[in-house]
Amino acid sequence: MSEKIAVIIGAGPAGLTAAYELLKKNTGIKPIIFEQSNDIGGISKTVQYKGNRMDIGGHRFFSKSDVVMQWWLNILPLDPTADTEFTINYQGKETKVSNTKTIVDAEKVMLVRNRLSRIFYLKKFFSYPIKMNLQTIKQLGLWKAINILLSYLKTKIVPKRVEHSLEDFFINRFGKKLYLTFFKDYTEKVWGKSCNEISAEWGAQRIKELSISKAIAHAIKSKFSAKSKADISQKNMDTSLIERFLYPKYGPGQMWETVANLILAMGGEIHMNCTVKHFEIENKKITTCSFLQNNTTQTIKADYVFSTMPVKYLIKGLGDVVPKNIQHIANGLEYRDFITVGILLKKLSLPEKKLEDNWIYVQEKEVKVGRIQVFNNWSPHLIKDENTVWLGL
Repeated sequence: MSEKIAVIIGAGPAGLTAAYELLKKNTGIKPIIFEQSNDIGGISKTVQYKGNRMDIGGHRFFSKSDVVMQWWLNILPLDPTADTEFTINYQGKETKVSNTKTIVDAEKVMLVRNRLSRIFYLKKFFSYPIKMNLQTIKQLGLWKAINILLSYLKTKIVPKRVEHSLEDFFINRFGKKLYLTFFKDYTEKVWGKSCNEISAEWGAQRIKELSISKAIAHAIKSKFSAKSKADISQKNMDTSLIERFLYPKYGPGQMWETVANLILAMGGEIHMNCTVKHFEIENKKITTCSFLQNNTTQTIKADYVFSTMPVKYLIKGLGDVVPKNIQHIANGLEYRDFITVGILLKKLSLPEKKLEDNWIYVQEKEVKVGRIQVFNNWSPHLIKDENTVWLGL
């Protein structure tokens, strides 16, 4: 039987994972990846500058799925210089992850990193998630803190019944005063839209069930449970409260560059600087993909197609087979891009002795920067000279 072909559009995590699985499981399907850019990993790529590496997204590797956790560790095993084994605590069970498996390359490993994120507001650092403790009250001022608490209690007693927008979502969980203090300006800065124009479902996906009461409960639990400190997967905890995570030694791009090399070694293909433009369809099935490379249009027959390209352009490539109203909706989809500026410093002057944050949310609306990453704290191996500070704005 002739080998079947799967055209995969995009060499980001999803496309690379699909290709790897097709080959690893001996499906008899050959993956051929077309990537529009010259980079592997999509927004999970790692950019290099004078020997310093930049993680443009801030990618923590953790999952409530043990399948996903193990998938990552099969590609990049745990750092052999760390403890002999780690205990990953799941809901109702424990799993030991051993470091004693054969490490082919000590440079291709996962580190276990501590998480610290804070909010910069009123030119002060606030803990994230917000902790309504004495330190926060002191920084906010007593009157502002009292108003936040009263607003929160009012919302708990008389919540908004229907959540039409992200603003409704935030207010229902944090109260109006806290929403205006810590969420509104930052969210609108990052997404370029009023919180009234963003759906409540967005909040449910990004923030899930995080609330003031959960943050307080988590703080109390952490005081009495040393076990949570050793938990990597932390399956029974909210994403926004996880305190430890895995991280590739040389940034997230290392994970996907490693996967790409494995795909090539197993017989898959990856074509860079190729833009898929059009699909031919027969009997409701894509049979041919047209792509642009070096200003030349080429075609390839496909038995299967995996798309990670923007939905807007996927629909456009399908042509008139898509109903007009769906084409209109797709054409109106908006995408929010961002710029990351790397700043390499010889010295960082701070009121604190050491900056241990992974990233800092900049709530101040007077500046355009939304977040500051401190790459030194993601992995010391991202920095060429340990005496410098490598920031991403």
